[in-house]
Amino acid sequence: MSGESAPIAAPLVDPFGRGIEYLRVSVTDRCDFRCVYCMSEHMTFLPKRDLLSLEELDRLCTAFIRRGVRKLRITGGEPLVRKNIMWLFRSLSRHLDSGALQEVAITTNGSQLEKLAGDLSSAGVKRINVSIDTIDPQKFKAVTRWGDLSTVMRGLDAAEKAGIKIKINAVALKGVNEDEIADLVQFAHGRGADLTLIETMPLGDIGEDRTSQYLPLSIVRARLMDRYTLEDSPYRSGGPARYVTVKETGGRLGFITPLTHNFCESCNRVRVTCTGTLYMCLGQNDAADLRTPLRASENDDLLDAAIVEAIGRKPQGHDFIIDRRTKVPSVSRHMSLTGG
Repeated sequence: MSGESAPIAAPLVDPFGRGIEYLRVSVTDRCDFRCVYCMSEHMTFLPKRDLLSLEELDRLCTAFIRRGVRKLRITGGEPLVRKNIMWLFRSLSRHLDSGALQEVAITTNGSQLEKLAGDLSSAGVKRINVSIDTIDPQKFKAVTRWGDLSTVMRGLDAAEKAGIKIKINAVALKGVNEDEIADLVQFAHGRGADLTLIETMPLGDIGEDRTSQYLPLSIVRARLMDRYTLEDSPYRSGGPARYVTVKETGGRLGFITPLTHNFCESCNRVRVTCTGTLYMCLGQNDAADLRTPLRASENDDLLDAAIVEAIGRKPQGHDFIIDRRTKVPSVSRHMSLTGG
């Protein structure tokens, strides 16, 4: 494990003057679900040697924290299926204790929360995003292929008991869950949780025509306004969602719209994959190899230089598009590799 953080270095600022304060780190490309919009049912996963070790992930995160990153989000695949993952959370908690880091959060499918929620809370995790696209048990099984809704629900209960704040994420899928978006609002707000709706993103070959899944959130919002009063909210979570308050429930509803509304102008985040590849933009293929400099030296000089050089190439925006002519995804890599 790397030691305490070195003195703060110059903060990371991209060519458009945006300070990089938010790092999303994928700790594994593996998952115990096979969601239809994210993965093919028969995935080939990376060999273990290609993945960063937990110690390397700790060192990499620390290098970014030294450069001004204040928020970490641990993702996957499903991050909680990574062997010994609690070691990483306990290690990163030192940055929370020192005040160098404001938050360590997780995006999860909820399958492991029943057994790990208490340990996560003890390690300083106070906020999680749980992906639940439907609250119909049969439909949930169909969407996730391998998931069980009752297991996830018990995980939500465990997280609430542990004092962890929950946000529900749901991908809007045409012909799948578009008729139960209002029910998801009631479900999430009834538990005191925010709900964020997400447009399907054209990442990776999922074995079917992605255009059949695409449901613009502009349409979803218009439909919800027939039932609810949506009031614009100044609330920001640090991510790309734009929020409204649902007057009838008092809860918050977020919209992530990479296709119908480009959210890039205020982007303050970058992503690192489980192999140590830094993507400056989710919707672009330009990337930087951090694994090689990480493993080339015991000190962080090479790693630090690689990070600074990469941030200098961060683009102004992404190139997401649903192409109905070619049906080819905008970006060939799967979301499970990049991190949700």
